[in-house]
Amino acid sequence: MKQALEGVRVIDLSRVLAGPYCTMMMGDLGADVIKVEAPGGSDETRRWGPPYIGSLSAYYLTANRNKRAIALNLKSKEGQMILHELVKEADVVVENWRPGKAAQLGAGYEQLQEINPALVYCSISGFGQDGPYRDLPGYDFVVQAMGGLMSITGEKGGEPLKVGVAVADLFAGFAAFSSILAALRVKEKTGEGQQIDISLLDSQVAMLANVAMNYLVGQKVPERLGNQHANIVPYQTFEAKDGLFVVAVGNDRQFRRLCEAIDHAEWAEDPRFKTNDGRVRHRDEIVPLLADVFLTKERSYWMKELTRRDIPCGPIHTVEQVFQDPHVNYRQMLVRMRHPEVGDLPLVGSPIKMSRTPVKFKRYPPSAGEHTEDVLREAGFTAEQIDVWKSNGVIGQTGETVEK
Repeated sequence: MKQALEGVRVIDLSRVLAGPYCTMMMGDLGADVIKVEAPGGSDETRRWGPPYIGSLSAYYLTANRNKRAIALNLKSKEGQMILHELVKEADVVVENWRPGKAAQLGAGYEQLQEINPALVYCSISGFGQDGPYRDLPGYDFVVQAMGGLMSITGEKGGEPLKVGVAVADLFAGFAAFSSILAALRVKEKTGEGQQIDISLLDSQVAMLANVAMNYLVGQKVPERLGNQHANIVPYQTFEAKDGLFVVAVGNDRQFRRLCEAIDHAEWAEDPRFKTNDGRVRHRDEIVPLLADVFLTKERSYWMKELTRRDIPCGPIHTVEQVFQDPHVNYRQMLVRMRHPEVGDLPLVGSPIKMSRTPVKFKRYPPSAGEHTEDVLREAGFTAEQIDVWKSNGVIGQTGETVEK
């Protein structure tokens, strides 16, 4: 075994971000991921731009490497028949239509489980397969609002803000990924498949973590704190003489060292500030004291002094600076692939690092339907069948151009 998911076949019926991100991670680990779209390319992110590199949108490139792409009209009986043949040899299906839509296209859990009882079938939706919001459309922005995240994001007294990336989508993608791996483990032991129901709203609520527990335990509705932490002080941005940087003091020992670094060792013995509990309760007293000190010198001085004492701190990088960072590059979080249209294609690397079965980047994000004929031939369909299906719109042309 060269990769952890080598030999696992995934039929990816999903689009946009949560589902494609999940299946991309599976592809990175060696699974054979077959991305199914309608002829013409039905993943909206192909058109979500600018920016583009060649005909490829940056958004689409985010979540679609290490996949093969086929174009299949699931509104036709022939298209559904082709999908059913592919499912016979599949281990996993991932879909993110609204509940009930998959069944209308012959791709519902009960329909496919009848064909392949060992199938792991993962449904990702805005609000889940049941419940009063089941039929509502669910986008990350809406879910960040409804799931409480926006209410705690932003400056104190300011308006609610969404996070800068689609974290509800991404967290749901990770939840789907880990659930599928668990279900594959069950399948390996019992031979039985199952349906997985992942909701963006469930994922968002789970993400509230300690903030949710603060409310459940303390019965006080959390408020926006800007860059401050609800349970730890000091854990926030501070302004030096030449700009902002962050300090993240996680325990009393670190606070003592911080006080020594800024020549105020007496603050570590002050009954108000000696413990984290006291610092949280007296946040409005200790934070201004620290802020006044940090304003006296440049960021580089403070980060050198704090780092020397093993106190967590850091600069606030732009995205450009992130990809110039030597550690980020050492950890291979910027990778490059060869693409037939654009040549050198930069992509964000994988956070998964495995010593025996590492992530590999074998396939660039495919054009719409790029591997349709190859996949269908592998499934045993003849050239004559494929030609007929191309002519009547059951399948798309290989490598279809998608209009921006």
